Amino acid sequence: MMKEKNEQERRKKKGVMGRYGLIVFFLMLFAFMIIVTAGKLAFSSEGKRWREVGEKETVIRDRVILPERGSIYTHDARLLATTEPLYSIYMDFWADGMVKDSLYKHVGDLSIALAKKYPDRTASQYKSLILNGWKMREEEQRQIRENQARGIDKRVPIRSRYVKILRRDISYVDLKEIRTYPFWNQRSNRSGLIAEERNARKKPFGNLATRTVGNVYKDLDKGGASGLELKYDSLLRGIPGVKFRQKIQGKWMDVVEKPAQAGWDIVTTLDAEIQDITERALREKLIETEAESGTAIIMDVRSGEIRGIANLDRMSNGDYAEGNPNAFSYMNEPGSTFKTVTAMVALDDGVITPTDSFHVGNGLFQYNRRWVRDHYWRRGQDRGYLTVAEGIAISSNVVMSKIALKGYEENPRKFVEGIDRIGLRKQLQWDVPLRGIEGTSSIRFPDDKQNYWSKTTLPWMSFGYETQIPPIYMLMFYNAIANDGKMIKPYIAKEFIKDGKVIQRMEAEVVNPKICKENTLKQVHEMLVGVIENGTAKVVASDYFPVAGKTGTAQIASGGSYGGYYVSFCGYFPADEPMYTIFVGIRKPKGVPSGGGMAGMVFKQIAEQTYIRKVQLTVKDCPVDSLLRKEPPLKNGNWSHNRKMLTILGLPAGETEEPTEWVKVKADSAVYMPQPLALNGSLVPDVRGMGARDALYLLEEAGLRVHLNGAGRVVSQSISPGSRLVKGVTIAITLK
Repeated sequence: MMKEKNEQERRKKKGVMGRYGLIVFFLMLFAFMIIVTAGKLAFSSEGKRWREVGEKETVIRDRVILPERGSIYTHDARLLATTEPLYSIYMDFWADGMVKDSLYKHVGDLSIALAKKYPDRTASQYKSLILNGWKMREEEQRQIRENQARGIDKRVPIRSRYVKILRRDISYVDLKEIRTYPFWNQRSNRSGLIAEERNARKKPFGNLATRTVGNVYKDLDKGGASGLELKYDSLLRGIPGVKFRQKIQGKWMDVVEKPAQAGWDIVTTLDAEIQDITERALREKLIETEAESGTAIIMDVRSGEIRGIANLDRMSNGDYAEGNPNAFSYMNEPGSTFKTVTAMVALDDGVITPTDSFHVGNGLFQYNRRWVRDHYWRRGQDRGYLTVAEGIAISSNVVMSKIALKGYEENPRKFVEGIDRIGLRKQLQWDVPLRGIEGTSSIRFPDDKQNYWSKTTLPWMSFGYETQIPPIYMLMFYNAIANDGKMIKPYIAKEFIKDGKVIQRMEAEVVNPKICKENTLKQVHEMLVGVIENGTAKVVASDYFPVAGKTGTAQIASGGSYGGYYVSFCGYFPADEPMYTIFVGIRKPKGVPSGGGMAGMVFKQIAEQTYIRKVQLTVKDCPVDSLLRKEPPLKNGNWSHNRKMLTILGLPAGETEEPTEWVKVKADSAVYMPQPLALNGSLVPDVRGMGARDALYLLEEAGLRVHLNGAGRVVSQSISPGSRLVKGVTIAITLK
């Protein structure tokens, strides 16, 4: 009995083991098939195809990270051009988590919020735009299902994937705000909100010096189009990076493979205040004279740094705006401003002295059947003889032509060699890109086959004709006179900065260490002072400082004849201790052309306003105002710090009714009185009147990012005090 029972158990166990064996066999077979399939997928072309499909669904490779283009600053660190990220706003109606009921529930409130912020569309238009995007998705889904039911493997073009919601691109601050709007306050895979970033160029000072700073192409990838933006494009543009987008748990995330390298920053020599003075003075005169165009340049005598530069052309609508780089590129006969060159060459060669005299008579002189005329010749006035100094003062063409003929009629080559000796025929490269012969003086040379030298070239060249010199060269020449004879090249790009460190610091290139003899320089300087005191530029004389300079009036050659005038003035101030040199040129003004009355008056306005703003006065120039309150102004902010300081200074301090940490301070004749500053964790604090330390502390404590500009006390904040607080938003504060 027992034996039979054991046999049954043995058979039962054998059956169970057999079944387990069969299961193990099938599992091993299944595992083998998996391995074979995996191997097939890993090493066959089919596997490669499926990997590519999977990667397309979850990974987007080789996406370019745009580098931040370098900024351009004034010499005192004010922004002239910078890169600002802007965002194009789209909705992805095929987002995985987007739900129809939720969209229809919130679309009304979302549309109202958008219409209030961006009123170029009404709330109903925004609502229609969004709902139409969803309806297109539903229509495309229906077509896909119908094709699948019919067994048709035909892709339906998805038109509703990305729909642009806002017409214009928006800033990061605005992006943070719209992400708080109804429906868009969810994760992007549910809201469908997509912000496509691009870099845009912004000029905080508007059109100030815009032609010199230059422009970039609308597509920032193409880089600079003009001015400094083009000249130094390779440094400003930076180096692009590489990233890929990977889909993780239904959400796309960026993974950086190679970070982008920001471009270098450029610090220019420009001064924002002087630049503004220069542009306004020139524009006012152009409007007054209805001129075709004009240019004005002011440079520091010793350093060669250009502090202000304006190039204004009349547009088709009659307004004046930055157009061509006239300061560097305008090629015209300079006229009487060139007479100073003639006098310097002749004095240096010993041909004349300032007291030598020449007969001018009624202002007419014929040479080789061509008439040389002075500006007064129609009056019939016989002036007899004029000295060289008097000829410069009244701008006599007859005197200058007779000087040239006296010294160089038999050897005109020596005259041009004298101009070479000064340095006016040197070819120079400027910070503003130019084409062809622009920006290079074109002065004829005897026996030069390219530029015909006639029998009358010498006398006509002596008073500024039959030669072409851009304004920047005349500025450089007169600055050399002011700079003790040292000619330096004017420049604009001063420093190149990478990652906050100065990589390269520029200095003025010395074109000629000494343009003439010391005695010649002194004589020329005295003549230029005489132009202001007794000559054609009496109106340029200032009550604040002495001026030295020369007027110029030249006819404009066009198509083999002359039409219109180019009036100019170039000089420096103060004449006894020169600080700045200024050139002003005005093309085709209406009315009686006058280098002194037109260009000279622009010079005077720029010079006086610059002098008042930039020159430090002595103690004697600053008498005490008996009506001035003696108590120092106190900044708003932390009251305990302020009270401690008042105690140290022995100044009276009031007390608040209730203990408070942050206050506004008002002072009268008796006491500094604190007033509690209301702070609310959900509202933007008022930091106006505070110093930088207190303002930064309060704003950052509130969860805001702070962009600070200037020094002193806060005079303005970009987000109004008491506005609803959105943490992470950037607020700009300006201190003066």
